[in-house]
Amino acid sequence: MNPITKTFNLSDGRVISIETGKLAKQADGSAVIRLGNTMLLATVVSDRKASDNIDFMPLTVEYRENFASIGKIPGGFFKREGRPSDTEILISRLIDRALRPLFPGDYHASTVVTVNLISSDGEDLPDSLAGFAAAAALAVSDVPFEGPVSEVRVARIAGRLCINPTKTSLLEGPTDIDLIVAGTANSILMVEGEMKEVQEAEMVDAIALAHEEIKRQCALLSELEAAVGKQTKRSYEHEKKNPELNAQMHAFCFDRCAEVAGMGLADKQKRSELFKGIKDEFVATLSEEVRKENEFLIGMYFHKLHKAAVRKVMLEKKVRLDGRKMDEIRPIWSEVDYLPGPHGSSLFTRGETQSLTTVTLGTALDTQMVDGVIFEGELKFLLHYNFPSFSTGEARAPRGTSRREVGHGNLALRALKNMIPTDNPYTIRVVSDILESNGSSSMATVCAGSLALMDAGVKIRKPVSGIAMGLISHEETGQYVVLSDILGDEDHLGDMDFKVTGTADGITACQMDLKLNGLSKELLMEALEQARRGRLHILSKMNETLTAPREDYKPHAPRVEVIVIDKEFIGAVIGPQGKIIQDIQAESGTTINIEEKDNKGYVEIYAVNKESIEKARRRIQGIVAVPEVGEVYDATVKSIMPYGAFMEFLPGKQGLLHISEISHKRIESMEGIFQDNEVVKVKLVGVDPKTGKYKLSRKALMEREPGAAKDE
Repeated sequence: MNPITKTFNLSDGRVISIETGKLAKQADGSAVIRLGNTMLLATVVSDRKASDNIDFMPLTVEYRENFASIGKIPGGFFKREGRPSDTEILISRLIDRALRPLFPGDYHASTVVTVNLISSDGEDLPDSLAGFAAAAALAVSDVPFEGPVSEVRVARIAGRLCINPTKTSLLEGPTDIDLIVAGTANSILMVEGEMKEVQEAEMVDAIALAHEEIKRQCALLSELEAAVGKQTKRSYEHEKKNPELNAQMHAFCFDRCAEVAGMGLADKQKRSELFKGIKDEFVATLSEEVRKENEFLIGMYFHKLHKAAVRKVMLEKKVRLDGRKMDEIRPIWSEVDYLPGPHGSSLFTRGETQSLTTVTLGTALDTQMVDGVIFEGELKFLLHYNFPSFSTGEARAPRGTSRREVGHGNLALRALKNMIPTDNPYTIRVVSDILESNGSSSMATVCAGSLALMDAGVKIRKPVSGIAMGLISHEETGQYVVLSDILGDEDHLGDMDFKVTGTADGITACQMDLKLNGLSKELLMEALEQARRGRLHILSKMNETLTAPREDYKPHAPRVEVIVIDKEFIGAVIGPQGKIIQDIQAESGTTINIEEKDNKGYVEIYAVNKESIEKARRRIQGIVAVPEVGEVYDATVKSIMPYGAFMEFLPGKQGLLHISEISHKRIESMEGIFQDNEVVKVKLVGVDPKTGKYKLSRKALMEREPGAAKDE
């Protein structure tokens, strides 16, 4: 096949091109997408056959950034790309969540989608193009896929919404909306991003603009698919069928499952046992031969009818699995200062979901260095989310941090980070350990994180809460119900998982995944308004525990003070080979970090108590202080000469206290007048204009005795 290229223009005149038929031709589908000098290669390969006894889509999405794409050599000892960075994992998840709902429900062949950043100019951001590239690779393949689908970034910069803005424009801002949106020509499938306390209608307008661009991109992909001739996809048959068994199970189990679903049992374990009991009763009616032959089908069919029964009860009887009303939030209790060791801690429990969250305050030396392809620098606010298997009652050995944990932690971080004050001197690490989980554990992390930060004394601007919304709908009848604070089962059985976080004044972050075709603007606004009421209710419960940050940090928390000095004094504070700053740290028991920015020196002093900070501060202020004639200083005797004494009146600055300036009385000899290191109060009376030497006086601070002759 000869290479085929399709292009179209963004609203600002930049050109996006898609090329296929030139690279990676042995893959089932491959495409190169280009915007400016940013290029991504996407490929898809799918097995022809599915493994036995699989009832899910074994999809793997891998996004990787090559350092060579921007002319950099990787850091580290091996000088090669290593395990995926958090950025690569997060972008992989964005692609996965856009693609996964569009594979046929009965397609179970192992499928691998890879997207590689092969060239970058550092300006046109690849995360806004990665989903588009993956969709192009699927469009030119024969892999069954109900696309086309695409993905864009929408941001509001200086009050104006724009599509796929550059890195510079995002950073220079001001940017108060930053979303990645994925969808088909007919519906939105995925939304993720952060905002600075925007209103619900503003977010919906941004999503609507993104969808208009997505429609244009989907039309281009349809043209590409037609040009390649891949409108007809491969045939497959991945599921064994037993219609008689399916009908038999439905007749025996459906009404029983509906009955359990309508009981309103809040105990997840009890519900699971009752549903399992129904399945076991049915299996008991079968012969051993039929059981063995259809073991996999029995499990698959029961799952489908169980899902259908629960959804029917919710739609028709308006009864949720745990008995709540559609907009009712589960019982909430919280506690702060639970752990004595960390600098801040909280417990947040909502229903059967619980987060134990800690806050650790560190120095500038604890910042996380980011050495990525597109972004590099330091991170001062970190949030880590852990989801151990015991939280759901499973016996599963830990295998390192999962992609899900990275994604949930990133969502909570985005929810909270804009509430951290810009002048915060600490490196802050928030860790959420999920101890129980039955839905919305990432939102519990947001609530617990907000409380723990306030408990630590971090002066966050406002507390933040989060809620996960769900949706159950019937396409044919048009019936639907919007669910607040969804359970794990409601997430699994429903059509939407929409997480929204915010303060009392607006939204700070969101993450939405849809499993249905089409979500009207009106329904989206209804879900957001119901989410707003839920967020405010959760905030009111949090306020019963702690309403504002503590006035002071914990006694064992590190103390910090920032001193701003003139740029030319940075070297004086550091000293030759760092001798002076090392001496200050050793003497005061502090940790000192100096950064130069905006032509100023920012000296950060960290210590475990205020006394140590004060000791270091005095030393530094002495070094940077400019001596002023007429000022009084406590000077230390450094050396005694026949004609006077040299005194250090500021760190590193000495002056001569001449014998004639010691007293109004005439002094014939310096013998016995002072001792080494004696502290004497003196006044700076002059500076020699030629030599710059300082002239000190003690007698200028002394009253002349009545009737005494001058200097006698």
